Amino acid sequence: MSLAARTFEEGGIPTVIMGSARDIVEECGVPRFLFTDFPLGNPCGKPRDLLMQSQLLDMALELFESASLPRTTVQTPFNWDTNEWRENYMAVREGDLEALALAGEERRKSQDEKRKNGIKR
Repeated sequence: MSLAARTFEEGGIPTVIMGSARDIVEECGVPRFLFTDFPLGNPCGKPRDLLMQSQLLDMALELFESASLPRTTVQTPFNWDTNEWRENYMAVREGDLEALALAGEERRKSQDEKRKNGIKR
């Protein structure tokens, strides 16, 4: 989405990115970024929290109107209920190593087979 936003901007269409992966989005150099420190997949607020979602949309529109410098990031004041998601995000535990290694090997075999058959994806 970040790269698409840059392309739109180059074509004269202004954008605001709402996201949770700050390091990735900022590295892509988007002009306006509303950052919410939530688990990935939740940049527009908590599921079914219509008030929060509305407030985030209002903040994105405000950023759209007010950003005067390129690569402007605004962090929202919202917090997820717990930090458990941080502890589990990308966690590899001792008991998972064998299953993850097997899954990786199966994926590599599948990709190799697709390449041999001329399938790009």
